[in-house]
This record gives sequence, structure tokens and C-alpha cells, in this order.
Amino acid sequence: MIVLSLCDGMSCGQIALVELGIKYDKYYASEIDKHAIQQTQLNFPNTNQLGDIETWRDWNIDWKNIDLILAGTPCTGFSFAGRGLAFDDPQSRLFFAFVEVLNHTRKHNHDVLFMLENVKMKKKYLRIISEIVGIFPVMIGSALVSAQTRKRYYWSNIRTQKIGLFGELHTDIQQPHDKEVLLKDILEIKVDEKYYLRKEKVLELIEVGVRINPDKSYCVKVKDRYSKREMTLINTKGAKKKNQNKSSCLTGAGGNGAGNHSDMDLVAQLNKSTESNGCQPYQQNRVYDINYKSPALMAKMSSSTHTISTDRIRRLTPTECARLQTIPEWYKWECSDSQQYKMLGNGWTVEVIKHILSYLPLEFYHSQNQLHTKINKKNSNKVQLWYKCFLLFLQYLRINQYGK
Repeated sequence: MIVLSLCDGMSCGQIALVELGIKYDKYYASEIDKHAIQQTQLNFPNTNQLGDIETWRDWNIDWKNIDLILAGTPCTGFSFAGRGLAFDDPQSRLFFAFVEVLNHTRKHNHDVLFMLENVKMKKKYLRIISEIVGIFPVMIGSALVSAQTRKRYYWSNIRTQKIGLFGELHTDIQQPHDKEVLLKDILEIKVDEKYYLRKEKVLELIEVGVRINPDKSYCVKVKDRYSKREMTLINTKGAKKKNQNKSSCLTGAGGNGAGNHSDMDLVAQLNKSTESNGCQPYQQNRVYDINYKSPALMAKMSSSTHTISTDRIRRLTPTECARLQTIPEWYKWECSDSQQYKMLGNGWTVEVIKHILSYLPLEFYHSQNQLHTKINKKNSNKVQLWYKCFLLFLQYLRINQYGK
């Protein structure tokens, strides 16, 4: 199998293929971030780096033998958390570069498979993209397979079905099984002091008069950055605490402060303010309960990452963010924390990609060269029948593992 990955990043697609045990003969990657490229080459030294996707016409590759195209073009133009420029966003041009590559490949190989990922967006933009690529997507939330709430659309012709009176083509990937992973399940036991927030930052994060659940969590009242009120800590019954220097453990059991943010529906949010669109804090300024889900990771997380509640307030570590994206432990890191945060925020939830790619035709679980060699050496109908039975058995195991 030959794979072409566009906007490859840290190569989450390649991680998913390895985790599934899918052999590939060649993996082409289009990426311009030097740090992401270094990470990919560190873990997958045989990757063929192609450079900028917009220079695809200059690529000297065997287009007719490309079996699978993976793409995750920049999402800032379509995201509800972005500026809402949609197709007018400068980075959205990379989506059209993907379309050009896909159409060019289809001219040489009509049966090429693809998967495109992007954020939750307005329906009108969703329909435009779907009509351009020729198929409607499936939405899968990372919360089913990780401790992160990250809803994303996936357009893919790996498995399809026609729906409706006009037979519109839809991606037919079922939802994965819920692994019931919570934020507390991915936390490190020992954390460097540098990840803990200063007292001054804690005071900025928590606004006046927040009470999530007075029966289960301490309520903290502090002044925000614009208020002249003094800090006051009160206990579960609303009485002022004697010790005004330290807060109790911040939890949000039973609370749902998701606001209007598209990725926050399952997160227990401890603090509440009106920084973002007058209804909630900016994503990097929220405090979350370890007994719930983390919000979706962002690329710009090095200075103000998501904060969590333990006995103190701290940022999520790069290792914890990698676990939120279900990056396997064998993946090696040789970059700064800021670069790791950025790559993870731009990356994919590997378990979701594994689930989608698990629907690939069975012959892709062996490289094309290996498959053809085995059949040519055993030019016997009986051997080929046994081999097909073996592939069906693999599919049975796959379906039971990832759900159908």
C-alpha cells in the first residue's frame, strides 16, 4: 500500500497504521513545519517528505499507485472558536490544494481511498465541502476513546452508503465503543513544579461567586482582573473560611459549565466568566475537574494550557496532552514543550483514526507486494481459498475490537 498524507504534522496517520498492524510500502508526507518533520523522521525515518502541499504539481511520485490519501487541512477558518472567515481564511486555500491533489490522483487511480478531517462547523460550509469532495462526513467525538472532548468531521470513501431520496453519498463509519476514559486516568503521578500556576494566575482564573455543587465541591470567590473586590474563600455551606491563603481542592462534580463552545459539552468547568463572546472564559483560562473530560487541545498551548484540579492548579503536561490524543508510549519526542503542545493541538486523536482505518479493505493489512508474492508462489485455488478465509477471520477480530 502507498499512502499520501497531506498536512501530515507529526504523522498521526502513520502512527495509526502502525498501531493497526497495516503494512505500507511507501508513505509520502506533505508538511512544512520543520519541528513536525523532525519528529516524523525521528519515529519514521523512511517517510518520504514532499514539502509544501501547494507545490504538488512538482512532486515526482507514482500517482497511479497511491492507494490512500490522508488529510487534515487547517481548520481555523471554519472553527467556531476562530474568526469565522471560512473559505476566505488564508489557510483555507490548503483545502482546495487537497481537492486538487485528490482529483489529480483520481485521474490516475479512480479507486483511491481518502480521509479528510476538519472541525465542527456551520452547516452551510459543511455542505459546500461535502459537495466538493463528493461525500458527506461522519462526526466522531474523541471523548468516546480518550479523555478529551474533541468533535471532528471525517469525510471518507473507505466505507460509504447512499442516503435519502437523491441517494447522497455518506461516510459509513460507525461510532467507536465508549472506553469511558476520564481526565484522571491520564494524569501523571509526579509533575515538575514548572507546570503549577502561580498564585497570581490562579486568582485570574477563578471569578467571583462561582458555586458548581455546594454539596460536593468547595466554592472559591476571588476578584477577577477587572474587579476591585477582595478575595474571599468560602466553604461548602457558604461560610467564609478562616484560612484565606489557600484554596481547597477545586472540583466540579455534577456541574456542567460548557457554555456555547462546540467542544465543551462534556467538561465540568469550574470557573465562569464572560471573556469569550460574553458567555464563557477563553479556552486556555478554564479550570476543569479531573473526574470529567478535557476540552479539545489547541495548537497554541505553550504559555496558557488547560488547567486541571488536583490539590493545586496546574497546566496539563506534554505527556498528558499526548495521552489525550492517544499517542502511544512508544512514540519518541525530541522537541521543546511548546512544540509538542503545538503538534498535539494540530494533530489527530490516534484512536479515532485507527477506528476509521480499521474499515480499510482486508488486503491493505498486508503490503501489495507481499500479497501478490504469496498468491503467485501458491498458484492453487485451495491455497487462495484458505487465504481468503484467513482474511475474513482477521476482519471478524477487527470488528469485535473496534465495533461496527
